[in-house]
Formats: sequence, structure tokens, C-alpha cells
Amino acid sequence: MRPVYAVSGGVSKFAKARPEKTFQAIVKEAYDYAIEDLGLEFRQFTELVDGSVASYFSDHFTRQLMAGIMAQDYLGLCPKPSHRVVGGGATGGICFQEGWKNVASGLMDICVAYGFETMSHVNTWKGNEFIALASDVSFDYPVGGFYSGYYAMMVTRHMKEFGTTVEQLATVSVKNHINAYHNPYAQKRNRYTIEDVRQAPMVAWPLTRLDICVMSDGAAAVILCSEAGLEKLEAASGKKVPRVRVTGIGRGTDAMRMADRPHQTLEEFLKHNALPHEANNQATLKYYEDLWGRGFRYPGIHSFRAGRMASKKAYEHSGITDPKLELDFVELHDAYTSSEIQTYEDMGLCRYGEGGPFATAGTTFVPGVEYGLDLVESPVCPVNPSGGLIACGHPVGATGLMQAVFAMWQLQGTVEQHFGDSTLQLEGARRGAIHSHAGTGTYVTVSILEAED
Repeated sequence: MRPVYAVSGGVSKFAKARPEKTFQAIVKEAYDYAIEDLGLEFRQFTELVDGSVASYFSDHFTRQLMAGIMAQDYLGLCPKPSHRVVGGGATGGICFQEGWKNVASGLMDICVAYGFETMSHVNTWKGNEFIALASDVSFDYPVGGFYSGYYAMMVTRHMKEFGTTVEQLATVSVKNHINAYHNPYAQKRNRYTIEDVRQAPMVAWPLTRLDICVMSDGAAAVILCSEAGLEKLEAASGKKVPRVRVTGIGRGTDAMRMADRPHQTLEEFLKHNALPHEANNQATLKYYEDLWGRGFRYPGIHSFRAGRMASKKAYEHSGITDPKLELDFVELHDAYTSSEIQTYEDMGLCRYGEGGPFATAGTTFVPGVEYGLDLVESPVCPVNPSGGLIACGHPVGATGLMQAVFAMWQLQGTVEQHFGDSTLQLEGARRGAIHSHAGTGTYVTVSILEAED
């Protein structure tokens, strides 16, 4: 496989509704920004790009089949090759990795991965119904299988198993919203307190409205290229492109119905799912022996086996053995505050069962930002420095690509240039991860990006 670089990207403004633009025009908003950031004219880039990957979750929101080819045409990319990907909430993450494959395989030197969703075309209740169709419509959906209910069930089990508290959930919301206060692309730029989160309208106990991401209209685009593609872009623009290399990708899957997911013994977990820093640490092994001895079963409904597999594969690919210490930041799929806490554990940032205390310690916060919280530890690996889905919004097909753009800007050291505010720029960031998640953990992707000199 050839080296692959993420060289430029763009994000449209995420909003509850963008009635002034069609979905094609919203995609072009992000696409044009990515081209301009390279210092190229539209016609120059059109000559150089080899093809694309299109990402959107549902045909229902636009009431338009084959919307990808309409975007392809609008961007002036016909008749160049393209294909559409779909995988629930992980659609954008899959799109990013499919773009990587096009370049890594030698099929393309320059590939653009773009994604969108225009969810405002339907009422919120109808949008939730469409999203619920990503559950098993023969078994789960007929008995009220809406996702807020699923995640409420999962977190109450996490609370029972590990003692996780509602205040720990609310801390995630406070962190992500205050981060997004400095992000002009975010849909919700508000400062909240723990009390604000807990007093917000209850959706599905213990999740309030401020524990849950919102439906959005928006788009994002990322330009990926090989070393040969870099040379072409730099020759055309006359300037050097900051090197951000995609050094690892991983994917995982699990059964659609949670009831179909098997439990693993400790031996099976250590053989198939343990990460190196867990399997080689005697204290952690003892911790897990005690956990299984108390009746713990993995993955249960409190953990995402697909998230662990995606992380494990991405870490192997990029040579990471202790993610909390080797990643400078993570942009992860926080559709719910609870899923961020669960994903800390799946990604190996802390041990299974420790996500709640880990969320409140301070490790995952951005240095220099005032959160109004009593944090006992200094930041080590900021999580969702952009504000995440909870604050930025979740136009599904764009979300994983949005994460890639924000991660790339962090590694290029250009956050101030793009945000007009340097608050969220992490000093000296060299390596980051993006995590994209579908359904109740049916598809999950993790990709590792690294800055090169």
C-alpha cells in the first residue's frame, strides 16, 4: 500500500436547517473551501483530481435516490469515477477510509471524499423514525426501537455495572459544548453547566436533551492524495502542502440486534480483544480477572465490540501500543454523552468500567479553556476539541469527514486560520484519531492521522 496524505478539507456551516441551499450547493460550499485552501482554482483542481467517494446516510431525507451522482455532477466531476458509501452513523468514517483505499491501492493519485445530509426536510419525529430504520425492522423497530431509547438502556446498564453517574455524563456535555463555543462551524455554540444539562428536558432517562446530538444540515469534504498527487498539487499551486499522513485505519462490526451479541469469557477477551497495554500489564489483568469474577460479561449492552475491533486494527496499522499516551487528541462519535464514555473504554483510553471517572478527571479536556469544573488532572489526550457531534451537529453523511477535517487542521497547526480563534489549537499536536460509529455499534471506523515534517 502506498502512503496516503490528507492535504485539505472544508466544512460547511452545520445548522438545524439550510433552506437557502440545495444539498448539492451545501456540498460545494465545503468542496470549494478545500480547493481554495490548497491555493488552486476550481478548473485547476478539476483537471488534477482522479475521482471521488460520496457519503450520505439516507435517501429518505432528500426523497431522492442516487443523490450522490447529482452531487458529482454539480461539482463538475463527471465522468470521473465515484461510488457512494452508506453505513449509518459511520457513513462519513467509511467514506474517508474508502478514499484512503483508492489512493493507497494506486487506483487514484488524488481523491476527494465528500459527504452531506439535509435532515431538516422532515420533522424531528419523522427524522428519528428514519434513523430508527437502521435497527432491525422485523424485531426491534416495531417495539419502539428509537435510538435514544437504546442508548438510555445501554447507559443504565453501564451505571449499574460500574457506578457511572448522571453528573459524569453531564461533564461530557459541558466539555464539548464549551469547546464548540470557539468553533464557528458548530451548530450549538453555548456554555453550559452540569446543572443546565441535568435540568434540560428529559428525553429517555437518564439522557436529557443536552446529552444528545441534534439533527443537522451540513457537508464536509477531504482531499486525499499519494506522494505523486502531492507533487501535482504543489506544482499547480506553487506552494508546499503541510504533510498529514493517514498512518492507520481500522473497522469493526457487530450484530444488528444487541440480543444476538455473544458474551466472551475473559480468556476469549484477552485473545481477541485486549489491547497491548492491557494484555501486558499485570495490574490491568488482575482488574479484569476481578471484573469477570463479579459476573461481568463482554460486550454486554454497555460496550461496543466493533469499537474495540476498529481501534485494535487501527493501532496495529499505525504502531500504537498505548493510545492515551501516544495520541495527542481524539475526535470521537459522541452522539450521546454516554457513548463518549463507552468509547473511552473501547478505544483503550481507560479500562472497561472506568469511563465515568475518566470523563471528569480532566485528562480529556483542552488545555487553557475555562470549563467552570473542578478538574483534578491535567489534559493528556483531549477528546472532541472541536465540540463533537453533541455541539457541532450530526448531518450523518458529513460527520466522519468533519472529524477528519478538524483533525487535519489540528495537525497542520492551522486551527486559528480556519476558526479565527486559536483557543482550540493543541500545541505541538503530532498524532490524532477519528472515530465514527453506526447504530448501536454495528459499524465502527477508527483512522489515525499524523503530522510529518
